Amino acid sequence: MSVEEILAKLVSFPVLGGESNLSIIHWIKSYIESHDIEAYLVPDETGEKASLHCRIGPAVDGGVILSGHTDVVPVAGQEWHTDPFVLTDKGDGKLYGRGSCDMKGFVAICLAMLPKMKSAALKKPIYFAFSYDEEVGCLAGPELAKTLRTFYQETPKYAIIGEPSMMETIAGQKGIYILETYVYGSEGHSSRIKQEVSAIHESMRLILWLEQKMDRLIEANRTDERFHPPHSTIHIGKVEGGIAPNVIANKAHFYWDLRTIPKDDIFEIVKEFEAYCESREQILRSVFPDFKIETVENHPPVPHLDTQADDEVVSLINRLTGNSVLNTVSYAAEAGQFANEGFQTAICGPGSIAQAHRANEFISKEQLELGAQMMEKLIKELSSETFK
Repeated sequence: MSVEEILAKLVSFPVLGGESNLSIIHWIKSYIESHDIEAYLVPDETGEKASLHCRIGPAVDGGVILSGHTDVVPVAGQEWHTDPFVLTDKGDGKLYGRGSCDMKGFVAICLAMLPKMKSAALKKPIYFAFSYDEEVGCLAGPELAKTLRTFYQETPKYAIIGEPSMMETIAGQKGIYILETYVYGSEGHSSRIKQEVSAIHESMRLILWLEQKMDRLIEANRTDERFHPPHSTIHIGKVEGGIAPNVIANKAHFYWDLRTIPKDDIFEIVKEFEAYCESREQILRSVFPDFKIETVENHPPVPHLDTQADDEVVSLINRLTGNSVLNTVSYAAEAGQFANEGFQTAICGPGSIAQAHRANEFISKEQLELGAQMMEKLIKELSSETFK
């Protein structure tokens, strides 16, 4: 099957993040095993989802992991001009469909190149690692990465995460954590604002603290010029509370988003915030004994990626692509999870992230071809006695 034929098949599986991915993962497994390569599943605790991994080539240290996710984001409410789950060629050099860019294009390239990988005289192995639920929190990444480190008798050295990067090397990503904070105050007539505890007023204090914390980090020169913006960000995206303008709100909550550069610790920031919340509880319980603030996880923490420009994985990808551009990103990806398992990791894949998550998502045929060329060069590199 060609890259486009495989991509059309992958796009036809409408597997959204959070849903069972067994349909697409079993098709991928069958395809791999039709080439006499044994593929293994890493199921979740429900048995309704699974990651997949396999090895092509010899069981020796120093191989390369090619990783992608099988789930996509929803299409509901978006104005699509074609069926999002039918790969469509309009004759303009682009292939339209949900997931065509993010990131089934990369997975299709891996699968299409499998026959060449198998027939090559590889001196170092290639591994496929395909996950589920990346779009709802990179949930499968940690276990899949750990499995790649412990399942095989040998140890892979590199991991290439094929998120759309226009075939440029992405050496860094910010750490990400999304939380919800709930504030429980006392209700009453608005004229009694000093005798009651408004959950909305207290929420605003907490939000201001978070904004000021971001500013304090910047003022303390906690910056990394590789990123844009070059500092950690704290953003409040949604606030809810209150029932009427003349009623003191007894409940309110807000959602906040942390994106940290490698030198900042996500959990340290959360710990400082919770300490501030505790101080507010101590003060206001003298007014309302049941005053309470609770912060819960909305999106699990995703670790940052901090690959350095002189790391070997960077020079490897640059040789494969002929592209010396080195970038960073602020979106979530599984790269940091693979790096945490000891693999030299970077992001590089076909397509533009600007096309991801939007109506009429597409990937250009040119980008698919460049991705295929990268794979051919990888096969050649790993077939060399001098590859390290």
